[in-house]
Amino acid sequence: MAGCGDFIKSQFPLIDDELMKYVEDILCNSADEFEDTEEIFEAVGEVLQGISEKSEKDIKDICGKLLHMLQPDKGSKNNGPTKILDAPIHLASMTQTNYNDTDDLKSIWMQTRDDSLKVDARKLEKAEAKLQQKQQKQKEVKAPTATPLLQTATASQVTSKKDSKLEAKGTNRTQDIRIENFDIAYGDRVLLQGADLILAFGRRYGLVGRNGLGKTTLLRMISSKQLKIPSHITILHVEQEVVGDDTIALQSVLECDTIREGLLKKERDITAAINNGSTDPQLSSELSSIYVQLQNIEADKAPARASVILNGLGFTTEMQARPTKTFSGGWRMRLALARALFSTPDLLLLDEPTNMLDIKAIIWLENYLQKWPTTLLVVSHDRNFLDTVPTDIMHLHTQRIDTYRGNYEQFHKTKTEKLKNQQREYEAQQQHRAHTQEFIDRFRYNANRASSVQSKIKMLDKLPELKPVEKEIDVVLRFPETEPLSPPILQLNEVGFYYSKDKVIFTNVNLGATLESRICIVGDNGAGKTTLLKIIMGILSPTNGIRTVHRGLKFGYFSQHHVDQLEMNVNSVELLRNSYPGKPIEEYRRQLGSFGVSGDLALQTIGSLSGGQKSRVAFARMCMGNPNFLVLDEPTNHLDIETIEALGKGINKYTGGVILVSHDERLIRMVCKELWVCGNGCVTSIEGGFDEYRKIVERELEAQNK
Repeated sequence: MAGCGDFIKSQFPLIDDELMKYVEDILCNSADEFEDTEEIFEAVGEVLQGISEKSEKDIKDICGKLLHMLQPDKGSKNNGPTKILDAPIHLASMTQTNYNDTDDLKSIWMQTRDDSLKVDARKLEKAEAKLQQKQQKQKEVKAPTATPLLQTATASQVTSKKDSKLEAKGTNRTQDIRIENFDIAYGDRVLLQGADLILAFGRRYGLVGRNGLGKTTLLRMISSKQLKIPSHITILHVEQEVVGDDTIALQSVLECDTIREGLLKKERDITAAINNGSTDPQLSSELSSIYVQLQNIEADKAPARASVILNGLGFTTEMQARPTKTFSGGWRMRLALARALFSTPDLLLLDEPTNMLDIKAIIWLENYLQKWPTTLLVVSHDRNFLDTVPTDIMHLHTQRIDTYRGNYEQFHKTKTEKLKNQQREYEAQQQHRAHTQEFIDRFRYNANRASSVQSKIKMLDKLPELKPVEKEIDVVLRFPETEPLSPPILQLNEVGFYYSKDKVIFTNVNLGATLESRICIVGDNGAGKTTLLKIIMGILSPTNGIRTVHRGLKFGYFSQHHVDQLEMNVNSVELLRNSYPGKPIEEYRRQLGSFGVSGDLALQTIGSLSGGQKSRVAFARMCMGNPNFLVLDEPTNHLDIETIEALGKGINKYTGGVILVSHDERLIRMVCKELWVCGNGCVTSIEGGFDEYRKIVERELEAQNK
């Protein structure tokens, strides 16, 4: 068996010890049962394929060699000695030799069998039962699970007769939006019941609440008009990226203004007709009318306004002139945001707009939205963004929405005080009820006190029934314990990297990290933050310089695309079992529970989970391998405020090293002791922490605006 282990190690050098032990156990325990290469491939082939880039044919060849090592005499066993025919055979003489009078010879071609070679009936029965059991197990493993149907959300609401009449007549001109007494369900689960949503024109609302309660679903119900709002109100929901085609980025934004585009097209058509010799006098008057309309809407200023928005979101002048198909998905999402900001709808719906932006673009967006002229409803988990942009906070909880005046900080103070008062009021009422009930029980059968007892009973009946405050369950993220390693742990010396000679990402990087490190990497999008992470982990090799790591270092990598790469048609337990096979179900459940995915939630399909819940599943999978150094690329995307807080606390308790790429100011301030800034072809460590970096960014933005 040791030979098999060495052979597997030589073919799959990246296999970890735990997986190696799992494969060895399967091969060792079933060594005599394997009938052919296919059976070995069915037992361990998928596992081996998952840890390498080898093709299925290569893996089957390796399985064939493993079969030969486990059963060296496979193929010759029970078949008798091999004979080589090197001379002619005379069949008649063979028959003469084998035939005698006592034989009941049925054919000259068949010799009598030795009784010792007869099959033992009991042994055959046992073997067949064993084979049947084995085939049944294989069927259970191979049986394709039916692809679960992803549920869809549904909405219902009560509309007033007055509003319906105004809508039918077309005389409803209100700019405020009132959606009253509505329900939203996702499959069998009720998200909102009897809820009210009132949006006053010109105010900016931040929608907050725990992951999975229905914030994104609510935005979709509004934008798809499944929740009825006045038909004259224009809505824009930034959810999908711009389609990539040959349209240049700046023109893609300008096309949002359909009125301007329509007038310009008419102008071009009329001008072409006049140039082609048309003498229709009406064309000149139409052209004059179009020029007046273009002047009224300040059409000539539109390109400059679109360019300012694109520049603020990180598009350089050169990028603004590029076709949309040349941009990645993240940049096309920024284009979608730029189009929405440019078109200024009556109601703008934004879902996590800061997820795709770097810190410089976030600061610009915060400043831009503070002057937003119409109604804004934004879902965000960026605490600093929620303190800066909204005029009101809407708190989604327990199937209803409560509205608070002010930013997130004011909401948090007001909500905390409100909950304390509710709890005090409940406790006081409980004491009063207990005291009154004691009086009733004491004098219930006393004739002299009968009237007092009756009045006390009536008073109890009239008391409003107060409920205890329902506290939201605290989110806790527990990262695995690690063993200490002696330094040096991680070192980059004179490291440089480029994709091509004319695209140098950085040069002469000299940085180091230990198991006590809490490092945050910041910089503009495209400055090389993710590239630096990949060099640190050895996914990319530096084009020059030396990367040195401790041989016991084990990275846990959370990429910003981890959530998108999860299998959507399995549940969380199955996902961990597929990634780390061979462990008891309880261990997978315990691991998921460490990241707040417990109970029925762990058995829901991944596709039905919210973005934040998917992120927690991705964290659980990452930590299943017990890493001692975490590399986290934008880990806060999709997480709610409470989970981001829990992530910060979890990182601070973690005994391994941490390198983090994030734009979440609160998380950076919570955990990071060192700041690495990517930009201008280099990576530098700056003194003064995040405050100093924010000042640098604000100075750059001021210089851009001048």
